[in-house]
Amino acid sequence: MKSTQTVRSNEVPMKQRGVTIWFTGLSGSGKSTIARAVEAELRQRSCQIEVLDGDIVRTNLTKGLGFSKEDRDENIRRIGFVSHLLSRNGVLVLVSAISPYRDIRDEVRDRIGDFVEVYVDAPLGVCEDRDVKGLYKRARAGEIKQFTGIDDPYEAPLNPEVHCHTDQETIEESAAKVLGKLEAMGYLEAPAAVN
Repeated sequence: MKSTQTVRSNEVPMKQRGVTIWFTGLSGSGKSTIARAVEAELRQRSCQIEVLDGDIVRTNLTKGLGFSKEDRDENIRRIGFVSHLLSRNGVLVLVSAISPYRDIRDEVRDRIGDFVEVYVDAPLGVCEDRDVKGLYKRARAGEIKQFTGIDDPYEAPLNPEVHCHTDQETIEESAAKVLGKLEAMGYLEAPAAVN
């Protein structure tokens, strides 16, 4: 781990610099899959990490919120609040959430500070083909309203730190991009070379 000499308000030096790695993209783009691959590597490197997956968060932290823009924004604010608490205490936080609106992602980025946006990009048709839950089919049939990519917009990041094209890359290639960026930004030490 990169050791920092930064002293926080509690005067305890942190051994690991915390950061929120925010995976955003359409449903079925591969956000959770890449996040799990990154998580596995970070655990191998003995990092302190937490994973906040959008589907799991909605059954606990944001239970009861709907899918209006206001509710989606509140969902992201709550995830961002928890992420900030964790990352400021030296945890690498992996967030996997559609988070379709650019303005609220930018708001969360500004609040957290140590933030790496990963745009998990795949064409809508590819995401629909991957949809094991049948959500896109139900949305196209009108059974699910305000579904991102169908009748609700997804605003792609304009300048993400990492851009993964999951229709063109393997999971390993996408995960390597994320890990490489964390190393380049000083959140993670590169593994020692094996002779």
